[in-house]
This record gives sequence, structure tokens and C-alpha cells, in this order.
Amino acid sequence: MEGTSAPTNRRDPYEVLCVSRDSSDQEIKTAYRKLALKYHPDKNVSNPEASELFKEVAYSYSILSDPEKRRHYDNAGFEAIDAEGMDMEIDLSNLGTVNTMFAALFSKLGVPIKTTISANVLEEALNGTVTVRPLPIGTSVSGKVEKQCAHFFGVTINDQQAESGIVVRVTSTAQSKFKLLYFEQDTNAGYGLALQEDSEKSGKVTSAGMYFLHFQVYRMDSTVNALAMAKDPEAAFFKRLEGLQPCEVSELKAGTHIFAVYGDNFFKTATYTIEALCTRSYEDTTQKLKDIEAQILRKRTELRDFEIEYRKALARFQEVTNRYSQEKQTVDELLKQRDSIHSSFSVTRTVVLSNVSGSNVSNGSSSKVPGEDSRAESPAEEGGSDGKDKSAKKKWFNLNRSDKKLG
Repeated sequence: MEGTSAPTNRRDPYEVLCVSRDSSDQEIKTAYRKLALKYHPDKNVSNPEASELFKEVAYSYSILSDPEKRRHYDNAGFEAIDAEGMDMEIDLSNLGTVNTMFAALFSKLGVPIKTTISANVLEEALNGTVTVRPLPIGTSVSGKVEKQCAHFFGVTINDQQAESGIVVRVTSTAQSKFKLLYFEQDTNAGYGLALQEDSEKSGKVTSAGMYFLHFQVYRMDSTVNALAMAKDPEAAFFKRLEGLQPCEVSELKAGTHIFAVYGDNFFKTATYTIEALCTRSYEDTTQKLKDIEAQILRKRTELRDFEIEYRKALARFQEVTNRYSQEKQTVDELLKQRDSIHSSFSVTRTVVLSNVSGSNVSNGSSSKVPGEDSRAESPAEEGGSDGKDKSAKKKWFNLNRSDKKLG
């Protein structure tokens, strides 16, 4: 796998690409394009050092081509880049069958993998040896392109169409994986790659589009911070809008412009339909796109602030949750100890008493024979006379009767 994996000994990306720190995005892209073609493994089969240099060039460009990563690197060097994580990028044209299967598996599992364009396609375009088919405005063309190959189309526009705006879109009902490429005229009568859009799944189709509408338009790069999001699933939401990157070209001048559909499938051909149209009859739609992208940009800023707030609240929640568990465990342990202490005060005594009629067990610290209790409480038994006992009972009844008569 070739691409943006970090070299063992990393050099300054500006030094690798031979550009200055104040270089523009276009200057960085031009430098990368030349070095990538120079060191591409397809052109240096017998030179193993070229493969390492190609990795270094691709790694450096992956940093300097991303505004956020470039800013992090300028401020804190490679440590900031390592903290953010790097996206994977592979060159399918240099993969063997086994590695291609692994790459396809990762893609099938939803791990976003950036694929580079075959050096053969880029070199043929740069040399101007590609076949360009016409694609008139307001028409569409369908076809099938082999993997790691490209079909080139020429879109010719006049001044009025250029002033209104142009849209070029590619769709695939077969959900094929492809890239939409835009080439600029090179000084050597060839074409240099200027823009590329990877197809994205939308419903039951895959699609990619380029919009030249005289205002800043954006493209969505789903692989931005992909590794960071894989490590932290919650980051997938907060980083989702970070993939919105500004396009370098927002308008086209009158003339012929070169587009291409690149087959990005791992094993099979890509089925596609490409169409070019003028936005003169799509003014409402164009305005809606401008408005919705402005809303998304504002929402991206809001999410950055909200993520800080959310992380703090989440940390606080985790703190109180941990304390809740600890406090619950402490209370349970204290109550357990309390129950144990209570049980230590309990002394169990069992006394079995018997008399003529049976046996009784009474609760308390002492037990007495029922017969003895009645004799002790009876005045007649103390005197030893049955007559006194009867007279005592009679007197008790007489008292009750005298009370009633008095009443």
C-alpha cells in the first residue's frame, strides 16, 4: 500500500515538496504533481528508493493540502499531526491481488480509503495523448470505464453560459465507485489535474459533481479525520462537517474544458452517466445551494464550540457517575456492617417446662410454672383456707353490685 503513511524519518513537508512556507495552495499542488509523477512506482520499478520518496511526497502533500493540518503543523510540528491522525491513501495501480482484496474489504466495512489516480492516466493526460469525447451542454453520455482507467470529455461553453455557471455531474445507478476529474490546459499542450471528486453513495446511486457558480463552492471529503473518528465514535458527529473543503475553482471561462470519469472500483468496471448543464434555468436551485452551504458553514463553527461544551459536560457526567457508584458501594457496605453489629446483640435461650397437662415455653429472661403463678397471686392460697378464697370472690362481686345500686 502506497500513500500517506508516515515515513520513518520525517522531513519538513515544505522541504520535501521544495516550496516555501508562504506558498499558495496551487503552488503546493503543482510541486506535488511533478514529484509524484517523478517518483511514482509504476515509472521506477527497478528503483526501490523511488517508492519511499513517493511515500514521503504523498505524506507531505497530505499535510500541506489540508488547511487545518497545515495550520496545526505550522504551529506545533508533527506532534499536532500525530494527535489528529492521518487518513489512509492507497494507489490501486501498484497493488497486488491480495492487497487489493484487503483494501476492498476495508472499503466494504465502511473504512474510508483515499485512492490515488494511476500515474499512467496522469502522464497520458499531461502528454496530451488521451482521447477526448465531446460533451455538449445540456446532454448526457453513459458508459463503462475499466478500473484504474479514465474516459475524457470536452465541455465547450460560450460567454453567456460561462457567466451563468456550469455544473458537471456523474451518477451511477449500479453504485459504482469512481472519480470525477477536471483538467486544466498545461503549457505543453497537455492537461494537468486540477480538481477531483470521489463518488459518494446517496440513496440507491453513487454520484459526484462539480459546480462552477461564481461563488465559493465546497466539496465534501468523507475521509477527513477518518482515523480520529474511528478511535472516538462521538467525534464522527462533531467532525462530520470538517470534511467540507473549499474548491479551488469556482468559475469557468468560455472555451473547452476537460473532464474525466476515472474507474475507482477494486475489481470491476464502473458504470456511469455524465452530464453537463448551464445553470441559467436553475437560478432558484443555485440560490438554495448558496444558502444551504452558508448555513452548513455556520453550523460547523457552532459545532466546534458545542463540542468543547459537550466534552466538558461529558467529563463532568463521568465524574458524578463514578462518584455515584462509589457512594452507592460505600452506603451498601455501611448498612451491611450495621446489620452485622445489630445481630451481635441477639442472644437466643430456649427453656422447656413440663407440668401434668403438658409443656409451655414462654418468652423472656425467666420462666415460671403456671400453677405456681396462680398460687402466688391468690390471697386464699397464702392463708391456706378455701373459705377465705370464696368470701374474697363474693366480696368482689358484692362491691360491683353495691356500686350499681348507688349509681
